[in-house]
Amino acid sequence: MYTFDSRVRYSEISKEGTLALSSIINYMQDCSTFQSEDLGIGVEYLKEQKKVWLLNSWQLQIEKLPLLGERITVGTWAYGFEGMYGYRNFVINNKNEEHLVKANSIWVFYDLEKGRPSKITEETLKAYGNEPKLDMEYAGRKVPMPEGGIQKDPFPVRQYQIDTNGHVNNGQYIRMAQECIPTLSAVTGLRAEYKKSAVFGDCIYPVVIKTEEGYTVSLNDKEGKAYAVIAFAA
Repeated sequence: MYTFDSRVRYSEISKEGTLALSSIINYMQDCSTFQSEDLGIGVEYLKEQKKVWLLNSWQLQIEKLPLLGERITVGTWAYGFEGMYGYRNFVINNKNEEHLVKANSIWVFYDLEKGRPSKITEETLKAYGNEPKLDMEYAGRKVPMPEGGIQKDPFPVRQYQIDTNGHVNNGQYIRMAQECIPTLSAVTGLRAEYKKSAVFGDCIYPVVIKTEEGYTVSLNDKEGKAYAVIAFAA
């Protein structure tokens, strides 16, 4: 497992004083990025190879949200590869090495030159290795959007939401979706499926529906096709 230590900053918390959901995503993205950089297969390497890892789905299982100032350890490891797919677990632990947040993620290895998914290279497989799968409940990679829902006001993609790939960053979709629902006092889980990439200049048309578990938000284009579907459990 690859890990790095941190402390929950004021800039990373929600109004409840706990680590915000978007900050959880950022920590996990940073952890996998740090690992890739340290292994020599990071951003610049991928740029030279004209390849990129695209996130297909997140699944977060939240036991307890870290508090402001709390010291945490963020960890990640790859537990499987299949064709173009890579499977990766994440944890956020407290100082007693207890799991505060568990996560599963599915990634697609993408060839930018050919404009399609690509088989994962042997060099990449060897670098990441293959570790045991985290003990947690696993949901499917697709997040269903129930029928119906309420159309919310559309909004544009902002420049600060774009990452080095030229697309809206994964964590930004979570923030967008949260803006569309009532504040949830206790989030116990989150699932996100990324269907296509939004870029600067696009407009997001959100649709929100209340579910038994919490809320599901579909962030759509003007034709109603989803960029991402995010489900919050409370």
